[in-house]
Amino acid sequence: MALLTLGGILAGVSLLSLFVGSGDISVAEAWRALWSNDHSTTAEIVRTARVPRTLLGLSAGAALGVAGALMQALTRNPLADPGLLGVNAGAYLAMVVGFWLWGAMSTANYVLFAMIGAFITSGLVYFVGSRGRAGASPGKLVLTGVAVSCVFTGLAFGLTMIDPKAFDAIRGWQMGSLQKSGGEAIFFGALPYIVVGLVLALGLMLYLNAIALGDDRARSLGVPVTTVRTVGFVAMTLLCGAATAAIGPVSFLGLIVPHAVRSIVGPDQRWIVPACLLCAPILFLGADIIGRVATSSELPVGMMTAFIGAPVLIWLARGQGVNEL
Repeated sequence: MALLTLGGILAGVSLLSLFVGSGDISVAEAWRALWSNDHSTTAEIVRTARVPRTLLGLSAGAALGVAGALMQALTRNPLADPGLLGVNAGAYLAMVVGFWLWGAMSTANYVLFAMIGAFITSGLVYFVGSRGRAGASPGKLVLTGVAVSCVFTGLAFGLTMIDPKAFDAIRGWQMGSLQKSGGEAIFFGALPYIVVGLVLALGLMLYLNAIALGDDRARSLGVPVTTVRTVGFVAMTLLCGAATAAIGPVSFLGLIVPHAVRSIVGPDQRWIVPACLLCAPILFLGADIIGRVATSSELPVGMMTAFIGAPVLIWLARGQGVNEL
């Protein structure tokens, strides 16, 4: 019932995203433009702006939400976020390097750069975090990811500051926005990676409850912990890298959604992951809709999720206590 309800809400929010915008277009006009392209200004706005924007919100929101649920389950850290292990920062840095060296690139190229950066970063974090007797423990992975994320984010901003051309090319991605030129091409360029990542994540659902008991207990239950965590890192890399390439770095979505979902479906990961798949796009598109109408100039969705996520992070940190951090 919870999944069916979330699916209905998602369908409603998706339609609202098509009908609501900063332009003065009625619902009836937007509906006609969806089904009949008369080459009017209204049809161009709805078909070339709102439809790709909604598709990007659905795919990127699902990717970041599932990545957050997967990360919190694999690291056993209730405050984990897709940006915490540095994957988003690595994808963003790779995009900046690509723009810095070659200027404007095609959609396929910068998606590829983002995926390469995400894979390199996740591999680096996993390699460094798995050194020592304890192996790839959750605490070591999180600390390593935070350090790598800070370094890569600093490098990315440094490169954009010293090269105005790179700054002009990448500034549309810095805040995280669904308002992209060529949004349909971006959506189809990132979609294959997101689909593969979602399939891998859904395939790991049966093992995540055992992982929550600890590595030793999971192994005693016959769970291949190393394989599960490796596949999980690949899935998170695909999801975060593709989402970052499509819309830019977005924070807090992967942190908020799993906690909201747990209050609905409980702690069972077999329900949390598919519920995040539906719930994250609801929050993401909802934040984007609010950003469209909150001011005369549209606010990026990354800014809206930060407004929502920062107080939630403070509340979670205070509620979990120092021992959980």
